[in-house]
Formats: sequence, C-alpha cells, structure tokens
Amino acid sequence: MTPWFNARKVAQIVAFFAREQGGTINVLKLTKLVYLADRRNMEKYDFPITGDNLVSMDHGPVNSITYDCVNGMQGERPDWEEFVTDRAGYQVGLVTAVEDANLDELSEAELETLNEIWAEFGNMTQYQVRDWTHDHCPEWEDPKGSSAQIPFSRVFKYLGKQDAEGLEAQIRAERKIRQAFA
Repeated sequence: MTPWFNARKVAQIVAFFAREQGGTINVLKLTKLVYLADRRNMEKYDFPITGDNLVSMDHGPVNSITYDCVNGMQGERPDWEEFVTDRAGYQVGLVTAVEDANLDELSEAELETLNEIWAEFGNMTQYQVRDWTHDHCPEWEDPKGSSAQIPFSRVFKYLGKQDAEGLEAQIRAERKIRQAFA
C-alpha cells in the first residue's frame, strides 16, 4: 500500500455509501460516488477527501487505489477488512453495521460532503451515475479500453479554480508529509 494512502479512511467512505445503500453497494456505483465525493470536496475546500490517484477508465473517472482495494488487489488490508467485505460479484458491503461515530477518520465537513453526494446521486443506478460523470466531469477523457491519469490540476481547472497548478502542488506536498510520517 502506498504510504500516503489512508486505507482506513477510504474504507470508512466505502462503508458510508454501503450503509446508505442498505448494506451492500454495486462496485460501479460506489467508485463513481467516491470520485464525486473527492471532486465535490475539491470544489468546496480545495482538497480531495481521499487524496487518491485519479484516472479515466472506460466507465468514467475512478480513484485508482480505492478501486484496487475494492477489487482485493492491495494485499493485506486490515483497516479495510474492518469495515468492508470482499467483493462478491459486482457488490461490496459492510462487515458490521456502522454509525457516523464509527467513521472516526472523517471530519464533519467530509461527512457533510458524503451526505451531499448521497442525497444527489444515491437514488441513481450505477449506469445513471456513470453516465452523469461522462456528461458532467469534463476532466474525464475516454481512454478507449485503457486508463489515463487525471491530474488534480485538470479537475481544479474544470471546477473554475484560479490556481489549479498551485492547488495540485498542495495535494502533492501533503502526500509527501504523510509519507514522511508513515
């Protein structure tokens, strides 16, 4: 696992969305909701919740390390497995019921962002959310069967932020600090 990546925090985000969906959630829908939560937080606070690497994939924008965790491709994941079940078909779910109080890695502002994303997109199917990201996230570019990095600066640019490059530099600096203390 990448030292700056907070798997426990991301597992809690996944648990939040699975809880809101009723205990299990479709992987495609989940990955779009996580991306949209990061994007919304970048819009509101100039910083993503996860800090994950962003990529364009055929079905839209994705947080790449989160996607690997969902798919079980990150080796040992004790922080993940405390909250999220292994993928079963196209679903992941909760290990046990969670309340907001159990989501101790998330700030009140981040929980507010997650609630906003759920209120806006929770009633959509996985395909409706995917199509929404294709139509409303211009930073996503169809990779034609592959994947391509989405720089944070591109997201900030499309969000109308003045210093997109500087905001990306802040995210990268924060990663270095987290890595130094990991």
